[in-house]
Amino acid sequence: MSVSRLWSAVAGAGLALMIAAPAGAAPVKQITGAGSTFAYPLYSAWADHYAKRTGIELNYQSIGSGGGIRQIEARTVDFGATDAPLTAKQLKQHGLVQFPTAMGGVIPTINVPGIKPGQLALNGRVLADIFLGKITKWDAPAIKKLNPGLHLPDLRITVVHRSDGSGTTFIFTDYLAKVSPEWKSTVGFGKAVNWPSSGNVGGKGNEGVAAYVQRIRGAIGYNEYAYVLQNHMNYADMINRDGRRVAPTAGNFAAAAANADWKHAPGYYLLLTDQPGAKSWPITGATFVLVPARPAHPDNIKTVLKFFHWGFTKGKRIAESLDYIPMPHSVVRMIENTWHQEIKYHGHSLWK
Repeated sequence: MSVSRLWSAVAGAGLALMIAAPAGAAPVKQITGAGSTFAYPLYSAWADHYAKRTGIELNYQSIGSGGGIRQIEARTVDFGATDAPLTAKQLKQHGLVQFPTAMGGVIPTINVPGIKPGQLALNGRVLADIFLGKITKWDAPAIKKLNPGLHLPDLRITVVHRSDGSGTTFIFTDYLAKVSPEWKSTVGFGKAVNWPSSGNVGGKGNEGVAAYVQRIRGAIGYNEYAYVLQNHMNYADMINRDGRRVAPTAGNFAAAAANADWKHAPGYYLLLTDQPGAKSWPITGATFVLVPARPAHPDNIKTVLKFFHWGFTKGKRIAESLDYIPMPHSVVRMIENTWHQEIKYHGHSLWK
């Protein structure tokens, strides 16, 4: 099945797919997950391929990272998915184990007449000033300075942001807080922030932001890259920390992720925005899964771990085809060791 047909098949509130139970486990009819829209294309594609093996249903609700965290804390799903990692203290407080599953990029998406994908370049300070409402026209001097020779229209900018709690927002606003002292002091970063009120529109999920950006002339928003590709969205290049113009590509996401030191990140809490390097895409982040450390339904959690083990070991090409960066083998070994040490039922490890 092509990726575009896959999207048509799974579009909607949830995803019902078939995945396999681990050998020796009690029969499990269904496992459930909820959260990250950033990870949704990847988990959809993994599950579609893995479905051919078995008969267990996975119901994944693409409701945003905030919703995924709330649902796993309430134990209404088997796993939560978030792009805003929890701290080691938060994990302990809620009895959760966290691990990254892939890395990818968040992209400024635009609707500027006459401008093709990748023709426009922005830097962090200008991007922050646009979202602060300080730059209100596409032909503003600060934008023209970054784009000599590019005809920019005298058109009002409409800022589009996520209206729901979102890990994509967490990654995006973490970047803006790093490159703009004014953004850091007035707005800050998080899954949800108090957006400057002038001239902006809120959309729910990646799909909501994309719909507004594509419909409103002069709009700018932010979406994860697989969603940008699937929906043929217009986007801007970025000027990175080293002052180099970079396009949103898997290679440039990988350049940003190359400095990731997962070994020394308690609970795998690690942010990848504004990384050094000539090729580094500056708005790069990881997506994470949360599972109970002491599950009430151990067979379900075994099945969840089996699925992600398959994704790590057999699903790398699928991840790369969607411009995600797979987790390195050394990190996968660390993650599975974490499963063995920290996820237990009646004192016994669920993952051997």
